[in-house]
Amino acid sequence: MPLPDDVRAILPQVRAIIREAALLALPYFRQGERTSARVWNKAGGSPVTEADVTVDTFLKVRLSELIPGAAWLSEETRDDPVRLAHDLVWIVDPIDGTRAFLSGDPDWSIAVALLARGEPVLGHVAAPVTATLYEAVAGEGATKDGAPIRVSGQEVVAGARVTGPKPMADRLERAIGLPGSLVRLPRIPSLALRLVRVAEGVVDVGLVSSDARDWDLAGADLILREAGGAVLGLDGRAPVYNRREPIHGELVALPQALREPVLAGLR
Repeated sequence: MPLPDDVRAILPQVRAIIREAALLALPYFRQGERTSARVWNKAGGSPVTEADVTVDTFLKVRLSELIPGAAWLSEETRDDPVRLAHDLVWIVDPIDGTRAFLSGDPDWSIAVALLARGEPVLGHVAAPVTATLYEAVAGEGATKDGAPIRVSGQEVVAGARVTGPKPMADRLERAIGLPGSLVRLPRIPSLALRLVRVAEGVVDVGLVSSDARDWDLAGADLILREAGGAVLGLDGRAPVYNRREPIHGELVALPQALREPVLAGLR
């Protein structure tokens, strides 16, 4: 879906807001050490930090000012079902990879998407520790810090660079019948970063276990699509966003050339 003209005009502001959000999060991060932010557990037991809430509040205020009529869905804001009836919806993860953030691992990100009638039309993933920004506009390609990016040219599963849950990688390797044939990369804690690293061609296959949420995926999904890849369920279908329950099953992120052999191996 092409980007609406009125949305195109706010692109520079969106970019600036996300970079400002990254600067808000960074003072709480200590590489190799525990975060300086206050930490508590949400109802389901997952951790949340003072930085998550600070960034979420900032993004909600600033992005909502840009498009006052857009609805909102984020990990750290109480869900409002009104979003289901809106054409434009911001989907945000203020800190994707909170456990990495609080433990001093640099692989966390800020992920932002704008949906138009259920499809991502803007996607941004910022990696604050390296001051890196991945971006995509529907129909216009994907970039990393302004330079075009593209998925790898890998066409066979054997030798593919894979990251994600070990049980899924084991299944894939058993299916192709060549033990040790995958190049197993360290697991990337942030799902958004896992997907955009497939988009930039440094990972061939990113595996995602069930229970990922819209905010983990939507922005990075568009970046990967625009870089020549796809995020798919094991049925071969793309994720559907802004449903009543924004939860997904097992997913795989890959170049289009690997679509059939990887899906066949994981089913």
